[in-house]
Amino acid sequence: MDPARGITFRPLTPARWGDLVSLFGPRGACAGCWCMWWRLPRGTYNRNKGSRNRAALRRLTVKGPPPGILAYDGSRAVGWCALAPRSSYPGLGRSRILAPVDDLPVWSVTCFFIARDWRRKGLSAALLEAAAAWAKRRGARILEGYPTAPGGDAPDVFVWTGLAASYEAAGFREVTRRSPTRPIMRRSLVG
Repeated sequence: MDPARGITFRPLTPARWGDLVSLFGPRGACAGCWCMWWRLPRGTYNRNKGSRNRAALRRLTVKGPPPGILAYDGSRAVGWCALAPRSSYPGLGRSRILAPVDDLPVWSVTCFFIARDWRRKGLSAALLEAAAAWAKRRGARILEGYPTAPGGDAPDVFVWTGLAASYEAAGFREVTRRSPTRPIMRRSLVG
């Protein structure tokens, strides 16, 4: 990514809600997800696809703290990264592949959505850098992610947890892998 492009990063607040809606589009990013996949039980998530998931993310945004950060090219939101303490994502606890590595308190990056014209330009790595700085300011000591590793050929929109190469570029390292294509990667925020 060319840093001269003037990308800025801001937390999702109620005042920026419209920017997220514009970025996600009428389908709510990927098939009505609205970044609720890891936050809800599967049955509830499936029943809520679309407008109910949108309303749930809106409530989280209004209640605070911000559920993630937006990347802006000027005044246009071009990228999204969801992050919060891992405890905010009960779906991670139900996953055998993404079960906790240890008892350390971590923050989790669970989702990216990048505008089509900004994909494959390094914006995910830049969002991870911004996410690390934002989480550190809020007291996080470890930031963890669950990217897709090489081995699959999924369309860009379905690699919503990010790619391992983006995490590596942002200073994350693999700490375990319980599936050939799903490493758990971490970045220390201490120091």
